[in-house]
Amino acid sequence: MDFDSAKLIAAGLAVMGVIGSGIGIGMIFASFISAVGRNPAAADDVRAMTFIGFALVEALALFALVIAFLILFGISPSA
Repeated sequence: MDFDSAKLIAAGLAVMGVIGSGIGIGMIFASFISAVGRNPAAADDVRAMTFIGFALVEALALFALVIAFLILFGISPSA
C-alpha cells in the first residue's frame, strides 16, 4: 500500500467520528422536544442546557474534521 492510499483510509476513519456526533445531536434535540412537551414552563431552562450540549457535541465533530484535514493535507512522505 502506498502512502497516498494510507492517507485516504486514515482520513476516512477519522471522519467516522462525525457519525456519532450526528446521532448525539439527534438525541439531544429529541430529548429537548420531549422535555418541553412534558413541562412547557421549564422550556427556557431546558433550552440553555440543550444548546450547551449541542455546542459540545458539535465541537467533537469539528475536531474529527480537523484531524481528517490534517491527515490529508498536513502529512507528507518526507516528514
